[in-house]
Amino acid sequence: MHTIIHHLPTDRRSKASRKPSVDGFRQPAYDCQEDAETMKLVVYVPGVDGTGVEIEGSGSDLTVTAKKPHFVRVNYPALHIESAQLDYRLRLRLGSGFDYAAMEAEIAHGVLTITLPKRDIVAAPLRRAAA
Repeated sequence: MHTIIHHLPTDRRSKASRKPSVDGFRQPAYDCQEDAETMKLVVYVPGVDGTGVEIEGSGSDLTVTAKKPHFVRVNYPALHIESAQLDYRLRLRLGSGFDYAAMEAEIAHGVLTITLPKRDIVAAPLRRAAA
């Protein structure tokens, strides 16, 4: 039995992945793993080294900006590689349950790993009504 797979024409494919965002950044691919005490966020930013990474946690939002080193070429022909040279920005709404001040990050070979510890939620003692 043969299976026939029809591909979508190019004009019907999603153009959102090909269009750069308004502010000149593109969203990187990422993966998120959560356990009882931490959340591990893996962000794929090829071509970025440690000096180009900025991580900001404020309120319930986490913003990761990763900038590539841009080289100016003397004989640069226009090959529509502008989208490949765009920097990365990832904005996530994670909630207020994380301790952004204690986060740890490392980057190796274009893979940024961010470890966010969860906040300790201390339950207030229950007050019993006076009898």
